[in-house]
Amino acid sequence: MNRIASLVVFLSAAAWAQTLDEKVREAVNGFAGTVSLYAKNLDTGVTYGLRENEPVRTASTIKLPIMAAVAAAVENGRARWTDTLLLRDEDKVSGSGVLKEFSGGLQFPLRDLARLMIVVSDNTATNLILDRFTGDYVNEFVEKQLGLAQTRSMRKILGDGKNLKTVPSGLSKEGQKEENKKWGIGRSTPREMVTLLEKLERGDVVNKAVSAEILAIMKRQQYKDGIGRFYEDKLVVASKSGALDTLRSDVGIVYSPGGRIAIAATVEGMREVDYSAENAGNKLIGRLAVLLVDGLQRR
Repeated sequence: MNRIASLVVFLSAAAWAQTLDEKVREAVNGFAGTVSLYAKNLDTGVTYGLRENEPVRTASTIKLPIMAAVAAAVENGRARWTDTLLLRDEDKVSGSGVLKEFSGGLQFPLRDLARLMIVVSDNTATNLILDRFTGDYVNEFVEKQLGLAQTRSMRKILGDGKNLKTVPSGLSKEGQKEENKKWGIGRSTPREMVTLLEKLERGDVVNKAVSAEILAIMKRQQYKDGIGRFYEDKLVVASKSGALDTLRSDVGIVYSPGGRIAIAATVEGMREVDYSAENAGNKLIGRLAVLLVDGLQRR
């Protein structure tokens, strides 16, 4: 059964539910994991949340705040998009991305590294960027310029479970705190991630041109197994996903006829490790996105 057919079956099964809350709770009932989410129709202001203010591990969705901080640094003259960063063999980390396949000793423009960080969630590119700007700079920008109290970059990426770096590096001041080690590379909340998405849509991340460029890059992200799962070429989706062994997360905007629906969802504590597109967390986030878009759109 293809994804569209699966979607029809899912919607038919949920059609009895009278409210969006009932539909969402029916979808997550019995799921082996904790679901946290927040969604907002950016055109009408209507919202829905479930554990939306509880902190969650970001996984690679922290790369979106990092991208915003880098863009601000360029706009403020702290860096240039044409600045090059050196890739050394010891910089390469496993997991998502393509930079690990390139030869050590090559120089890469900051603009290309930033795009790789979002479009293919490149772990090595992210670490090179954190080496250049630091997690402390990212956190200062996120707090003072974006007003996000919970969202923090903690450290550089160690790689994936198959080939982890043994010693964490690039720790921010927040990441050095013992109580923050449990968050891995980053912490946020669904509400704060949607706030960031809304600021991008309003043109409030640095300026309108910078915000528009970040959104354009997000629309090119190649991992569409969560929020964009059931939309394929039917609707435009700008998103950034994240994955850990027992976690899936996704933050993004679905540009629907009934409004721009910003969504942030995290599924944590799954029992099985599955990095395929058919991961249960990905599938659930996709189904929840359909319910949220349908339930929050302007009628």
